Amino acid sequence: MQKDHVYAEPLAHIQDFRFDDAVADVFPDMIQRSVPGYQTIIQTIGKLTARYQQDNSHYYDLGCSLGAASLAMRRHISAANSKVIAVDNSQAMIERCQRHLLAFRSDVPVEAVLGDIRQTPIEQAAVVVINFTLQFLPPEDRDALIQRIYKGLKPGGILILSEKFKTDDNITNDLLIDLYHDFKRANGYSELEISQKRTALENVMRPDTLATHATRLQQAGFSAHNLWFQCFNFCSMFAIKDA
Repeated sequence: MQKDHVYAEPLAHIQDFRFDDAVADVFPDMIQRSVPGYQTIIQTIGKLTARYQQDNSHYYDLGCSLGAASLAMRRHISAANSKVIAVDNSQAMIERCQRHLLAFRSDVPVEAVLGDIRQTPIEQAAVVVINFTLQFLPPEDRDALIQRIYKGLKPGGILILSEKFKTDDNITNDLLIDLYHDFKRANGYSELEISQKRTALENVMRPDTLATHATRLQQAGFSAHNLWFQCFNFCSMFAIKDA
């Protein structure tokens, strides 16, 4: 696993963050050191998949990056006629995702697709995962995606949504950010790395509040939804379609 040094040197011009080759090469290290509770989230995605799997169904990983959630789902699927569909708009991520999927044998097929999750058909879905991806979409496109997922889920299907979030209370928001930056420092990131990456993300990652997420899920049709994980300003939620 290559060490993340993407922002270790001073940059004269900090470009908007992109999931390019440089990021893809160090992504496993970057995500482990940057997202609190990431392994717990991935492991729980597998457990939730085992619980909500259905025969003759699709399992979607929207914004799959290197395929960690896809692999977690595949390991826990025993239902007949199942297929995992992993989608990402980064060529660098999809190429590496395909290699990772080939490294592990399974009877459950996984299709890794280069594409825009806003245009991906959601059909006969038992489980849909959006793991730290919705926050990178334009805010005006988020409602429509969640509504399409709801329509594409089978009765009793589940959406697992993980996100960085913000709060309306500036004092609370600043405290959560400070605690998160302490987490990154403890994981070996320098002040320069923290500052430069934050600048790179400012225009491309726009988190919602938890209240906004809850309203969006309700308006899409999910009557059962809840927060199951939170550490600092990172969280994961589930939403279940009525059976």
